[in-house]
Amino acid sequence: MVQTTNRFFDEVARLMNDAAGVAQGVRREFETLFRSQAERILRELAVVQREEFEAVKDMARLAREENEALKARIAALEARLAGSSSPAPASAPVTDAPHGVSPSDAPPTGYFA
Repeated sequence: MVQTTNRFFDEVARLMNDAAGVAQGVRREFETLFRSQAERILRELAVVQREEFEAVKDMARLAREENEALKARIAALEARLAGSSSPAPASAPVTDAPHGVSPSDAPPTGYFA
């Protein structure tokens, strides 16, 4: 058998292979350029990054939870204060004043727990 090698087809195959490599390089270069332009535009628009948004979202959630706990505590303190707001008789002696402190200088006992 006669072995035939067609130089033309070998050159076309090599040219196609090189063209595919060049096309991939152009594609990567275009993606890099597009990504850098998109990042620049987002920076100019002052768009918040995802990580920053998630951090602030968690901080807001914790603040809401703390706010709800404080509301419940205030409501409990107001209820306790309303329950003990019956005025004491004026002639009742003050017995829990520290030694050496006059009854008028002693802090009210209902405010401190």
